[in-house]
Formats: sequence, structure tokens, C-alpha cells
Amino acid sequence: MFLPIRDDNPHNTMPVVTWGLMALCVVVFFWQSGLDGRSAQLAVLSYGIIPADLFGTAELDPIITPLPAWMTMVSYMFFHGGWLHLGGNMLYLWIFGDNVEASMGSGRFLLFYVGCGVIAALTQSVAAPGSTIPMVGASGAVAGVLGAYLILHPRANIKVLMWLIIFITVINVPAWIVLGFWFLGQLVSQAGADMGKPGVAFLAHIGGFLAGLILIFKMRKPGVPVFGKRASRAFAVETRRASARRGGGSVPPSGPKGPWR
Repeated sequence: MFLPIRDDNPHNTMPVVTWGLMALCVVVFFWQSGLDGRSAQLAVLSYGIIPADLFGTAELDPIITPLPAWMTMVSYMFFHGGWLHLGGNMLYLWIFGDNVEASMGSGRFLLFYVGCGVIAALTQSVAAPGSTIPMVGASGAVAGVLGAYLILHPRANIKVLMWLIIFITVINVPAWIVLGFWFLGQLVSQAGADMGKPGVAFLAHIGGFLAGLILIFKMRKPGVPVFGKRASRAFAVETRRASARRGGGSVPPSGPKGPWR
């Protein structure tokens, strides 16, 4: 198992917007989890993006469209399809969001995050304008954060957890490798995706990531450098026996299939 867990990139600011976005996503998810099955499905249909509604290519039942279609380009970012969906997005936002927020300030970061999420949604929607499958999830916006981080700190080291049978190994991997492989995975996955069926909206990830790559040049504070230096030695390894850290618990499965992002 390979899992990024944190970076080694210090900063001097409190990432209040990053924490606030994470908290809002968690609160909304707990609200979703408390709904019965039909109400939970209605919430996804109502607050997620439905391309056919956004572009007016199909008329939907008014009961599932309480918001104007354009507003769902923001609301969809705070809904998720299951614990794994939420957890993955929040982990990446926690690792990478603080440094990106520090580079531009809280106000600009909020605009950046929402802007990347909107661009991600439009990228997926334009490719399938007649789709009636709802899209929900923060990962289009989070992908923008990853793109910005790659420009700001490509040589920063990401501590990646590697679980190898009886050993837990934490290894420093340069951000350009971690994020480069992530983006390559999105491209390969999109090449094999069927846009007409429920599934992960890889095209939205790609759009959000590219938006972050570009917007960071305009939205970072004056004087904030790009392509920063590393703060620790790449590929340093820390190994511990897995048995010493083993514990109980389980991860619940993700929610119903759809273009959970």
C-alpha cells in the first residue's frame, strides 16, 4: 500500500481556510449520513452538478433542483459519495492546502479553491452536456491545489507510507514524482473511462489540476517564489515493524456509484 501522509514543507501561517473547508465538508457529510436512503439520493441530485440541467439540455423534476443550476457548481464541492471519497479528498487537502494557502493568503486561496472547483466541473460537464448523472466531491478543487503545489514546491518531499507485509516504511518522495504520477494516473484512467456511465470524473480532476498550474502564477503573493528548494533529503527511509503499530478498526465502503470526485 502506498499512501501520502504529510509533507516536509514548513510555513508560518495558520491555514484557516483549509481547515474551514475541511470542516465544512465533514459537517455536510455527517448531515448526508443522517438522511434516509431516498433523502440522501435527493440531496446528491439537488446539490450535485447535473450537466443536462446546467446546460438546459434536459428538464428535470423541480423537486430535485432547489438551487439554480449555476449555484451547484459550488455546492457540489461539499458533498461526497462515501467515507473513502471524503477521506481521500480531505487527506490531500490537509497535506497540500496549507502551503498553497500560505503562498497567496486566505482570501485569495478561497477564491482559488472555488475557481478550480468550478473549472473542474465545467471541464467534465462540457464533455458530456447531456448527462443526467450528478457529480459531487471536492477533488476537482483539491486537484487545483495539487497543481499549484507542484509549481510552488516541486522538490519538497512528501512522506509516503508504504505497507510491505510486516513492515511499515515511510519514505521521502519528491512532490514532482508523487503529483506527476497522480496526474498521469488521471490521464490513463480518463482514456479508458466511459463518459456515459457512472464512475469517477477523471476529466474534472484533469481540468482542476491544469487550472491550479496556471492560476498559481497570478494568485500567489508578490515575491513568493516558484519551484522552491527541498527541505529534507529525498528518498530517506524510516522503517518499523507493522506488528508494533497494528490496531483494530475498519474502513467502511464508499457510497453508491457515480462520478464521485
